[in-house]
Amino acid sequence: MKIKYKIALYYTLSATLMLVAFAVLAYYFSAKSRKAEYLERLEYRARSIANVIIEDGNVKVDLLRKLDRTTFQDLYKETILVYNPDYDLLYSNLKDTTIRTHPSLLNFIKENKLYSYDKGSGEVVGVYYTEGDVSVIVIVSSFDKYGFQNLQNLSQILLLELITAVVVLVGVGYFFARKMVQPIDQLVQQVDSINANNMENTQVAVKGKDEIAKLGANFNTMLQRLSESFHLQKSFVSNASHELRTPLAAIISQLQVTLSKDRSKEEYLALLTSVLEDAENLSDLSNGLLQLAQSEMRQEEFVLGNVRIDELLMEMTTLIRLKQKTASKVEIQFIKVPDNDSLVTCYGNENLLKVLFLNLIDNACKFSENNTAQVSIDFFTKYIMVQIKDTGIGIPADEINKIFEPFYRGQNALQIRGHGLGLSICKKIVQIHNGHITVTSTPAEGTTFTVILPHI
Repeated sequence: MKIKYKIALYYTLSATLMLVAFAVLAYYFSAKSRKAEYLERLEYRARSIANVIIEDGNVKVDLLRKLDRTTFQDLYKETILVYNPDYDLLYSNLKDTTIRTHPSLLNFIKENKLYSYDKGSGEVVGVYYTEGDVSVIVIVSSFDKYGFQNLQNLSQILLLELITAVVVLVGVGYFFARKMVQPIDQLVQQVDSINANNMENTQVAVKGKDEIAKLGANFNTMLQRLSESFHLQKSFVSNASHELRTPLAAIISQLQVTLSKDRSKEEYLALLTSVLEDAENLSDLSNGLLQLAQSEMRQEEFVLGNVRIDELLMEMTTLIRLKQKTASKVEIQFIKVPDNDSLVTCYGNENLLKVLFLNLIDNACKFSENNTAQVSIDFFTKYIMVQIKDTGIGIPADEINKIFEPFYRGQNALQIRGHGLGLSICKKIVQIHNGHITVTSTPAEGTTFTVILPHI
């Protein structure tokens, strides 16, 4: 069922239930008021009769008979019974004079002075009336014909009003539900027209400040993020295919030229050396792409544990020497000596953290003239700070905000071997560990990368 139909249905049901409740209450209180009013009328009638028949200390029922013959009955189907205190019937307006009231009822009326009850044919009121030394028991019963007719008319009016109100509520509910859901329908239509090809610079219309407008604004934000992700994906695929094609083309072309005719041993040796260099370049690129893909994973997909950052950095000296052909040096120093191991221990993935610091230290060694990376370790209340500094060519100020983008390489670093993947991998690894990475650089003097990670 569509939302607008649900809104109209729920609105109609709730309003109908309220109207039914009000109608039932109106009928109930009207019936209660009719009964109280009619019983009061019967009581007044009984007291008036008692007052008429008692005169000069005697009970004169003849006057009551005369009045009964010469006047119309005030009440519909009225029955009048008059008894003395000994429960003898003094007067009855019924033709059947054998009708008697149960002594227990007469005794109850005598003790309580007043009695009233309902019976199938109407209401009954009994009064014990005393004037001077004379007392009588008067019982009057009647059927409230006009009162019940009024109640019946009221019930018919209420039923007709309910039916009319339900019809109106259905129409009004559907009208307002349609108006309320109209922005959602428009949002759905706009979303249906969005695909991967037209997502860039596409936004849904947002009007007002209600929840639907907020939903549209959040959807625009999501579209922008998706557009950026698709753009990065396309750029990544394009750059990756280009970077992979270059060493492969170089290897294939060198092998084709070499196989075109016989070569000397020295020529074959030079070719194999060149092919090996291209193969190593291709291997580095493949590893970089693999690391980049791995860094795109979410934190919960990794195995996490306590990692000693100082011990991890100590391993970098050996790993850098194995990775680089030239002699490299890593200088590590503590700014402060930790009181306990937890100050330099991070909760994270050891392999990713190795990739992070290996890339940063490897870059520092490559770009330093003396192939030396200066590493400092410091800690604060909640964080570990690691700084990797080189004395290389530096990064131009207009390029420093781009160095963490995949495949981006500075103009002054094109002659140095690399693919522009390392720093983007580092940034993603730091983000996985809820940390921060910043860079400061002075051209021709050097660059300093600062990594801040939370410690346990």
